[in-house]
Amino acid sequence: MTSLASQRSWLLNPGLLKLVHQCRRLIHTEFGVKLHLTEEHLEQQLADYARKTRSSQLTRTWATLTEQVPQLRMAEPEDEEEADERTLRGQAVAEKETPRPQRSKRIYRGQVVG
Repeated sequence: MTSLASQRSWLLNPGLLKLVHQCRRLIHTEFGVKLHLTEEHLEQQLADYARKTRSSQLTRTWATLTEQVPQLRMAEPEDEEEADERTLRGQAVAEKETPRPQRSKRIYRGQVVG
């Protein structure tokens, strides 16, 4: 059994820590979620938010981080099915909106309008 500290020894590198802090700041700005370095599934959460983001800066920062730390690539999900669904501020958005039934007539102050 490996401890959390030994799994995250790459966080001791100041350059990598700076990239992680930049990712956390961008995630907090876009999604309003504050990630902590001591969270158990930090790598998975960073990968999820980097995949959901619309920010090119966060995408670039995450790509740079994964290039320097190969074990972070394991945190990225394999299936692309979830990537197809639309999201708005981290929440899933319905694919097609149901059309509203049109009213036959509109009455304003007793008069039929349009």
